[in-house]
Amino acid sequence: MPEPTTVRSDALGPTTADSAPPEVVTVKTARRFLRDHGPSERIRGIFAISNAQMGKTRQDKPYLRCIIGDKTGEMPARMWSVDEITFRRLPTDGFVYLEGETQPYQGEIQLIIHSIDSADPSSDEIRDLLPCSKRPVEEMWTELSSLLATVEHPAMKALVQTYMADANLMLAFKQCPAAKSMHHAYLGGLLEHTLTLCNLASAVCPFYKNINRDIVLVGLFLHDLGKTRELVYDRTFSYSDRGELIGHIVEGAIMLHDKVQAMIRETGQRLPPGTLTVLQHIIISHHSLPEFGAAKIPSTPEAILVAQLDNLDAKTTMALAATRGDGIPALEMGGNFTEKQWALDTKLFRPDPLRPGA
Repeated sequence: MPEPTTVRSDALGPTTADSAPPEVVTVKTARRFLRDHGPSERIRGIFAISNAQMGKTRQDKPYLRCIIGDKTGEMPARMWSVDEITFRRLPTDGFVYLEGETQPYQGEIQLIIHSIDSADPSSDEIRDLLPCSKRPVEEMWTELSSLLATVEHPAMKALVQTYMADANLMLAFKQCPAAKSMHHAYLGGLLEHTLTLCNLASAVCPFYKNINRDIVLVGLFLHDLGKTRELVYDRTFSYSDRGELIGHIVEGAIMLHDKVQAMIRETGQRLPPGTLTVLQHIIISHHSLPEFGAAKIPSTPEAILVAQLDNLDAKTTMALAATRGDGIPALEMGGNFTEKQWALDTKLFRPDPLRPGA
């Protein structure tokens, strides 16, 4: 971040013998975001840092690798000369003040860090450091509410209303990212992800005659709500203690049990036998496989559809962000492929051959 410029007040106009001593006036210069930097430019300021790790070069020397970000995007970063004391001062996920320069690398821009230390940004600075959804939250909330209003079964409708009546939970739902990193990792991301899935379900369900749309739609609404307790997102994106020890999948299943009991107390409505179980099954199986965090493999038609839609949105969003995102621009250096995207287990081909000018 550019440092403020100081100017003497007598530079702004003449003074007289009776006037007060010249006053120092602070002129705040505009922040340059990561998105505004091209290759081979100096960079300094406060940024978010994530996934800070110590690596070893081929010469067995330690170096820092991490991701640097602000609200406009993220950039891979390296510091080739770092000692253990400096590394220990850095948060694994948090905020740092750094100085360095951008560098072209394999068709992308990376940051070479010259100096770095932990930082404690002000509330105003934090608004420039955390990414957020480009769609207005209340606009997305209104659209999702309209979709959920199409749920037909009275008990399922009552369950949705019980969740929506929890003002604190819904406020967290509107603000929460969908992930610490990976897909929809920005404020409002969980709401945006859920809305996309419900729209996809509304389009897809008519093609499957015997699918239960109410179960799919409500299952999608509930499937990630445990992330409101799993993630911390007031200063940077990280995991809460419950997130580390319980996780959003189990948390979501527990939350559902509690909400069903609240619904019975408050409305007298009861879910038909087996409905609670199949909804909990959707929550605990929506990651598809145990190695991806699922407690069970999807074993109902509705659970299979929810898991497939969730995977579709997550992976497509990650692929688009890596190849055609509007964050840090890729360089036109003849490199058609990204670095390997570990979440997708592949490099990605960037060009869209039908885009004008491609």
